[in-house]
Amino acid sequence: MSIQLGKLCSRIIEQHFGEVVRTVVDDLFASIAKPLSQIIRSTGLTKSEVCKSLAILIKFNMIGFELNKARTQYEYRLYHDRIVMILRYPRYVHLVQTKFGHESAVLMEELLRSGTQTASYIIVKSMPNVDIKDHNTLASLRDKFSDLANEHYIIRAPEPIPSDGSAELMELCHDIPNPFVMPELDLRILKDLHDGKAVKAPDENVHWLVNVEQFHIDFRNTIMITAIERLIDSNAGECMKFLLQLMSERTNPWEAVSNPIALVDLRQRCERKSQNVEMLRYLDQYISVMESNDYLSKFDTKGGGQFTVNVKKIFEQLTWACIENIIVEKYGSKAARIFRVIRMKKYVEQEDIQKEAMVPAKEAKQLTYKLLEENFLQIQTFRKPGGGNAGAPKSFFLFYVNQSQIVSMLLELSYKALYNSITRLTHDKTVNKRLIEKSQRLESIVETMKERGESDAYINEILETLTPPEQEILAKVKLRVKSLYSAEIGIDETIFILKLYQQYQK
Repeated sequence: MSIQLGKLCSRIIEQHFGEVVRTVVDDLFASIAKPLSQIIRSTGLTKSEVCKSLAILIKFNMIGFELNKARTQYEYRLYHDRIVMILRYPRYVHLVQTKFGHESAVLMEELLRSGTQTASYIIVKSMPNVDIKDHNTLASLRDKFSDLANEHYIIRAPEPIPSDGSAELMELCHDIPNPFVMPELDLRILKDLHDGKAVKAPDENVHWLVNVEQFHIDFRNTIMITAIERLIDSNAGECMKFLLQLMSERTNPWEAVSNPIALVDLRQRCERKSQNVEMLRYLDQYISVMESNDYLSKFDTKGGGQFTVNVKKIFEQLTWACIENIIVEKYGSKAARIFRVIRMKKYVEQEDIQKEAMVPAKEAKQLTYKLLEENFLQIQTFRKPGGGNAGAPKSFFLFYVNQSQIVSMLLELSYKALYNSITRLTHDKTVNKRLIEKSQRLESIVETMKERGESDAYINEILETLTPPEQEILAKVKLRVKSLYSAEIGIDETIFILKLYQQYQK
């Protein structure tokens, strides 16, 4: 297991759940699965502390549990990918805000904060955070929650059932017939719950959690559409959007290659859903260009042609582009040219590299060995016997590229960069905590004064309690925090592409 990933998971958990839960996560990270007694022994925590930590992690779907082979006790297993997904929570909320509006975003934010929870609890809890409140707000929130379920952005949590008829040991039943069906929620009961009355919620046994898979499908599709737009133009991007819609209707969402899509069906979909005349006029040409770039593959010639979306190849290409961009940023365009030559030729000798890449011999050698040193290139040695009996065997070296190995290395670097970014962010906030809190108090006071209609002179007088040196420090801290947040988003997008590449290779 990756050391850098372990450090990142540890930092994220400590930031969100505290020191005790972090200790349990660190212990589980080092093993495949562990029973409760072993966790207590190896962490040195009390049974109560470990049980509470496990309960929190199960509630947020970050660990799973199953009976051991003897079916006498539970073993707990850590889902480290789920921990890293905490960094994606703002992106999930933003996507819901964009597609469904503010009320749905509030519901999603509350569900992410709660981990696993009932619909009635989330709806009632979200009520104070909605901008406009009236007698229809609860009904609106209930409908919005139902929309999120219908669109598969939330899913029913697995239900605990007795194991082999025993009431003492439970197992999670993942096989729910329809995990997206909303239970009936009476508005009168929701209103009573909101008013604090002691009534029984009708859905107290039906718990929901965020369906991250649906979000990741959306992120993946957005990446492919954006890639096509950059490669060709916005019309091609729109064409790819409709292709992906047809793909989702006919193919398992995570298949490497979609089922065949007829050009006739695509044209009908575009005519029905798009007003883009230019795209419709040149649809055949757009499909041909996408096919020539390996984004689509021709399956058959029936009905004007049938095409498959080659998701695996698309993410192979995007991963190559990502690797080359990193090389350009770190070592310059000449190094990227050398890397591209070796990738295209597969196996190349040193002398051939400088000719093909058109880089001076000395510089080509330096850059090649720099890339080799940083594990972007690999080297293979061949020996051939020398002439005559006395001739010593000669060796020659071939440079080649191992994409899977580079991806694993870049994932390690990405985890390390995220860990460093979060650590630096925490440090900056801790060191300047007093100043940040003072600034926030002032902003709150000024906002209240503006609502009361106080004069600008009086407001400026209050603002001046923050001295010029303090304002300068605060500005620098805010800029650095903003830069680090942007860096986190960028690194997470890189991790997402690299993980998808690995998934499709499997």
